[in-house]
Amino acid sequence: MPPRADRVDDVADVGTAGGATGRLPAIDCPPSSVGLAGGGGSAWRVVVGFGVVSLAADMAYEGARSVYGPLLASLGASAVVVGLVTGAGEAAALLLRLVSGPLADRTRRYWWLTILGYGLTAVCVPLLAVTPLLGGAGLAVAAALILAERLGKAIRSPAKSALLADAASRVGLGRGLGVHKALDQVGAFAGPLLVAAVVAMAAGSLTPGLAVLTVPGLVAMLLLLAIRARAEGLPAAGRATASVSTPVTGRRPLPARFHLFAAAMALCTAGLVTFGLIGFHLVRAGVVAPAAVPLMYAAAMAAGALAALVTGVVYDRAGPWVLLALPALIAAVPALVFGGGLPLAVGGVVVWGAAVGVQDSTVKALVADLVPRERRATAYGVFAAVQGAGALAGGAAAGGLYEFSLASLVVAVAVTQAAALVVLVGVLATARPASEARRRHTAP
Repeated sequence: MPPRADRVDDVADVGTAGGATGRLPAIDCPPSSVGLAGGGGSAWRVVVGFGVVSLAADMAYEGARSVYGPLLASLGASAVVVGLVTGAGEAAALLLRLVSGPLADRTRRYWWLTILGYGLTAVCVPLLAVTPLLGGAGLAVAAALILAERLGKAIRSPAKSALLADAASRVGLGRGLGVHKALDQVGAFAGPLLVAAVVAMAAGSLTPGLAVLTVPGLVAMLLLLAIRARAEGLPAAGRATASVSTPVTGRRPLPARFHLFAAAMALCTAGLVTFGLIGFHLVRAGVVAPAAVPLMYAAAMAAGALAALVTGVVYDRAGPWVLLALPALIAAVPALVFGGGLPLAVGGVVVWGAAVGVQDSTVKALVADLVPRERRATAYGVFAAVQGAGALAGGAAAGGLYEFSLASLVVAVAVTQAAALVVLVGVLATARPASEARRRHTAP
């Protein structure tokens, strides 16, 4: 049996187009420089470290996101406006990665972009607390802050995903990204609960609930800077070093299978209605009180954590066919959420959370398997941009269809997911050999 270090390098290179090998250049602490010299144990520390940062950051962002619908409605927004703002926010978070992903690979400023992006989130989220105090300008300011926070997500995500994928590839992409997403979802679960508790104590006022999110945002930044400082403090022997003999193949075209997979996931994203619209409906239809919306969102995040862990393990053991469950989950959401009373709504929110968990973990594992390692940030940026197009179209369409006819919304989502399923089957049929090779290397 070859030494463990050889197996680690092999795992990292499996699934890359053309068999690309070699570590990313060590400019601005690339993925392999953050304490990975020690093998799988060190890689797990990186995965968990980023997971804890995401936990704190998601307490801030997801806590605010859980009340976007009620907040915008209280500022005078209609269902169409809620759909447009939340859909445009998600689209911005995805489409702009088309710029930030290649920028990260070209400049190798992975850490700088990651810190900048998290900083925007830490600033913008607490500022939403003042929007109810701004009178007629409150809606415009809230929309701008939501979009700015999503800009931070766009800036940091490809760079952070490249850092994370490099570590996760050493322990199994499905498991590594699944564990990270599970920690992320703990924050996404705790944030809405924190907001709900504060809003309840404030007699339904959203301002204190948003203001308290300053704390987890600050904690996320301090943790991230601590991880970065630890990376800088590593001895020279423990850091990867750039070499003139190591080519930077940032301009190599991405594989056709990757683009087809991105198209399939864009259809999935278009069909997944935003939680802003879900929360808007639950309050307007009298299904739940505004203070209960964050609790519903917390339940969704818990479901997402479990789905990420389960599908991640299945992905490493059985391959990417587990992703066929995603279109079915998405298609079920509107029929449940908009179809009746509280029990169906709770079920729909849980299914929605499971779909989000799979999208943010196991889907990213296949992206990493489909592209060359040194182009992962670019690939994540392109992939997110295509998803963003789906989010923008889906957010606007869902708001309009919601006002027109709930039945038409249910049918439209079902049709888009049927199309997504057809494309996805074609992609997975050709992606199977790469995933099987990866499993041979990660098998115990």
